[in-house]
Amino acid sequence: MPEDIRDVPKAEYWDHFEKMWTGLLSYRYLGKLAPSMDKGVERESMVLRHDMRNAAGGIMAAPLCIASPESGGMADDDYVPNPIIASMQVLDDARDVREITMQREVIKIGRQMGFSRTRIVDIDNPERVIALSQGMGVSIGETPGGYQAVENAVVPVVDSPDMPSLAEVFGATRRADGTWQLGELSDELSSPDAALHLGPIHIVLEAASVDLAAAEAGTDRLQVEEWNVMFVARGKTGPFHAEGHAYLGNLGRIGVQLSLRDEGNANRVVTTAQATYRIV
Repeated sequence: MPEDIRDVPKAEYWDHFEKMWTGLLSYRYLGKLAPSMDKGVERESMVLRHDMRNAAGGIMAAPLCIASPESGGMADDDYVPNPIIASMQVLDDARDVREITMQREVIKIGRQMGFSRTRIVDIDNPERVIALSQGMGVSIGETPGGYQAVENAVVPVVDSPDMPSLAEVFGATRRADGTWQLGELSDELSSPDAALHLGPIHIVLEAASVDLAAAEAGTDRLQVEEWNVMFVARGKTGPFHAEGHAYLGNLGRIGVQLSLRDEGNANRVVTTAQATYRIV
């Protein structure tokens, strides 16, 4: 099992952090870059690929949430942050957008909690807003200080129309009953505090959400408009399975409610999510 960075001796803290940060699949595979974390990077950005798009060609929710992880503005150089709530409003399906950049705003950081929001825009046309996000986070520990951006040699994933889905890359699979699951916690899927990272959480929940919405709508040509997640508890063991239900409203929208459970830890709910889709 991954080692919790809060248990690492202070002299080894940043070496351990660098190992976890560069090994984490969420940002490495999606190609998310952040100047506060990655040495030599000038602005926060992420290139959009085919595997970040839905069956209708529009943008998915999980890549946007990974590009803009709302932790209340609590950065890893001073805190051991944990997200609590992440809320995403998609305004533009970004069909012809090649890359996005994040315009962040820290609303408030208190003694233990922080509040933040972000505008996700087209990097070539910053006036074009793709999505709005906001959220809150909590600090579960302090760092020894002295942080320096790390050498993070992210190798771009080659884009192609037939590349595997994000769910497949992150090890999410369908069970015999059609529900989605992630396997046991691993270093690639773990945050520095040895808990399931927000990246695989968003990815497996979106895979489950789309399946449920498509079954209710009778088509998979859906565009997510709202994506709201509450991180209820740390996912510490796994496997993790998603369960939920979809509802068709009279306004032509499909709503989905989901829960993600940690089977290896008394089947406790670790995350809940709500989504709204429209038929394209």
